[in-house]
Amino acid sequence: MPGRSKASRSALVQGRLPVESSPTNGNQPNRPAPAAGARQMPDGALVAKRDAPVGGQAVLEGVMMRGVSNWAVAVRTPEGEIEVTREGITPWARRHPVLRWPVIRGIVALAESLKIGFRALGISANAQLDDEEEEEIGGFAWVMTIMFSLLLAVGLFFVIPVGLTSIFKDQLGSPVLFWLVEGILRTLIFFGYIVAISRIKDLRRVFEFHGAEHKTISCYEAEDELTPERAKLYSRLHPRCGTSFLLIVMVLAIFVFAPIGLPAWYWLLLSRILGVPLIAGLSYEVIKWAGRNRDKGWVRGVMWPGLMLQNLTTREPDESQLEVAILALKSVLEVETPEDNADLEPIEIVA
Repeated sequence: MPGRSKASRSALVQGRLPVESSPTNGNQPNRPAPAAGARQMPDGALVAKRDAPVGGQAVLEGVMMRGVSNWAVAVRTPEGEIEVTREGITPWARRHPVLRWPVIRGIVALAESLKIGFRALGISANAQLDDEEEEEIGGFAWVMTIMFSLLLAVGLFFVIPVGLTSIFKDQLGSPVLFWLVEGILRTLIFFGYIVAISRIKDLRRVFEFHGAEHKTISCYEAEDELTPERAKLYSRLHPRCGTSFLLIVMVLAIFVFAPIGLPAWYWLLLSRILGVPLIAGLSYEVIKWAGRNRDKGWVRGVMWPGLMLQNLTTREPDESQLEVAILALKSVLEVETPEDNADLEPIEIVA
């Protein structure tokens, strides 16, 4: 594809791997036993007891996996091959001690993840193009996509709820009622959004790759063998999922905005926009804490609503999709051991 050679000169590693058939297991009586480092999730499948600094994201016909110092994206092309692209990274949090402070580190980590995620999406989208008839999607187009996505998210989940609630501000009379109604409205809009996108047929395969990403990460965290046969034993739900993170954002926003009271509408609007990074940083701390304490029953209870919401944003993958996710993770593991690279300041990555 055009532009790939230039990318490879900037520490990008790529290759094309032939599709290999994977052993099927089905419902055979000799189904492999779970690894010792795993336990059951609410859906009856397995999740690892330990937390590892590994995360990922579903992309178009593929999966991006990220460690601490590298990330890789594996994509199945229209020709049926699996194309793997890997790039090294230096976490922004390591550039200055301030960027490792609680809450601030969450804002930095999420901004970094957003950048990597859109880069991976661009690679996956370009991998689906016909080399002879189409041009690759350029950087400017992806910058505009990122800006539009951020504006849409802030507008839909923060501006619209406070705007609608402000219409009835005088009738509510109480700051407590105001932020409670606003918070409920925000959460309902979020639920409605998740339900709506879960019904889009064209996104079904993305949700299946999302499930493959979770299963593969859990398989690795359980120190199990990274094969499709083993990975499919694990849950498509994960304590560090971005879906759970977004639900935490919706709930925490209620408490963060409560002390502001009932100022003029323009101050309300400005506070919601400027408050997004703070809420995101706090939510990062919560998801980080949940991932590290997943073995505690009461923590699993707190995270249960987010896990249930993942039933809408993940689907059960087939073995060919698990194969793609595994190749992405193996590409990262070829050049680093994430646990070793996390060293004294562990980096939590949203799964």
